[in-house]
Amino acid sequence: MENTFAQDVLKGLSAKDKYLSSMYFYDDNGSRIFREIMNMPEYYLTDAEFEILSMQSKQIYEALNFSGPFNIVELGAGDGFKTFKLLEYLVTNNIDVHYIPIDISQEAIDMLTKNLNQRLPNLKIHPRVGDYFEILKDNRVSEYPSLLLFLGGNIGNYLEDKAKELLRLVNRNMKLGDKLLIGIDIKKNPIVIQNAYFDNHGITKRFNLNLLLRINRELDADFKIDDYDFYCHYNPITGNVNSYIVSLRKQTVELKALNKSITFDYNELIWTELSKKYSLEEIEKLAVASSFKLTTNFLDCKHYFADSLWEK
Repeated sequence: MENTFAQDVLKGLSAKDKYLSSMYFYDDNGSRIFREIMNMPEYYLTDAEFEILSMQSKQIYEALNFSGPFNIVELGAGDGFKTFKLLEYLVTNNIDVHYIPIDISQEAIDMLTKNLNQRLPNLKIHPRVGDYFEILKDNRVSEYPSLLLFLGGNIGNYLEDKAKELLRLVNRNMKLGDKLLIGIDIKKNPIVIQNAYFDNHGITKRFNLNLLLRINRELDADFKIDDYDFYCHYNPITGNVNSYIVSLRKQTVELKALNKSITFDYNELIWTELSKKYSLEEIEKLAVASSFKLTTNFLDCKHYFADSLWEK
């Protein structure tokens, strides 16, 4: 992973239009800051999806139409805050389920496991740490049908072609009849979206700049954090939120571990993240393009967010 991180950082910062992959946000400190983001009142995504999983757990379970024991495989489980309500419903109703949370952060998985062992002691939990695309391959040989969870609107972080490629990869690691519950942020009032991603508290700025701190730590670089700022912009036509780190002056950064130096111009941008919002029509098109059949969309009361149930 470290080798890949070094290669990806060097490739992104050496490009004509500089970029860094958002997948590298989530080291242990990044995961902690992201939990702060999820607790912001402006960050509607957490509350909207929590409402869906709290109020519609019964409907979600019934829509699965599984007749016996099944797996719930969560891709990027994080702290499991939202998933808890679905798991609680299943355990309370004596439904035989095996929960397999996957995350790249050992700290996140340790916290999640400890919390669930305390709050749902009867839950069968099989935590895994690592790249969920690798771990997901085990799903193909499981004797039980599986519900895969890809929550939180994470699919919006991928360009359209990459999103389809990722979902087809997920599809290939599923058995016929397996289901996918995928969180997708819906197009809405642009002001609501802009406020969620460009917050007045500076938390999203810290989240982005933490990536430079990670590069300093892991690649022996010398980014001076005060010389960088954060900006993001929402386009309501395309549904794209694009986030950037901004260099506040001409400067050169040394990546000592790679024996490389990177020059930045005044106000030069580093693109860090895409977060795409979808219409309901676009959700169905995405499912079909990824070889899935859309079963139903579970929406919150404001219709801000969808947990969309797809079947292979």
